Amino acid sequence: MAVAFIGLNPNLEGEEMQVNVPGFQGGDRTDLKIPEPQERLIEAAIATGKPVVVVITSGSALAATYAADHAAAVLASWYGGEEAGTAIAETLAGVNNPAGRLPVTFYKDAGQLPPFDEYSMKGRTYRYFTGEPLYGFGFGLSYANFQYSGVHAQRTKAGARVSVRVKNNSTREGDEVVQLYVTGGGATDDPIRTLRGFQRVHLRAGETRDVEFALAAGDIPKAKVRITVGGGQPIGKIPFAETML
Repeated sequence: MAVAFIGLNPNLEGEEMQVNVPGFQGGDRTDLKIPEPQERLIEAAIATGKPVVVVITSGSALAATYAADHAAAVLASWYGGEEAGTAIAETLAGVNNPAGRLPVTFYKDAGQLPPFDEYSMKGRTYRYFTGEPLYGFGFGLSYANFQYSGVHAQRTKAGARVSVRVKNNSTREGDEVVQLYVTGGGATDDPIRTLRGFQRVHLRAGETRDVEFALAAGDIPKAKVRITVGGGQPIGKIPFAETML
């Protein structure tokens, strides 16, 4: 197996910087691509036929489309501290069972977004983006598998209460980040969906636990809405359960 470390650094991405590199303008990024020399490195490594793990270092999302399609795995390490190397090695070796989730959307390319000097939220972030992302906000993988069932939602005087049953459906203990999204019930220009709660829970192999959320009245419209609870947004193959409220 080969491990390719690629990405950006603070000398490239920032504000009002003198950066003379394709894809950057004064520290701002004009595209989301991986720098071309690094893209060629990934392609050459994968062309050897060996499994390749791509580790991305950056402070923002990158359109790592080739790596997503051809690498054995992709790991977002962001900007780590002095123990970053140890954490990456333990994760790749299986000593650590990861449970991190993306705090931003990874798009396939800048063409999926409006111009960056257009300040409207339409078409941006998981709340307003209608396309298919490379990796969605809230996405993350684990060496364990989790199953959701029995979701129940009920309005209360204070807002609403939501519960869901989560099972570690694997032979390995691990953490799951249970995410609650609210969809619908508003005007046509309102968000597609909104994250209204999340909990990180540790489950032993085969363990089942009921996870509960309390939503404030301001977190849910008075109109009928869809409640989705799962390991990420209800897109792709993410495990989730849903109900109407």
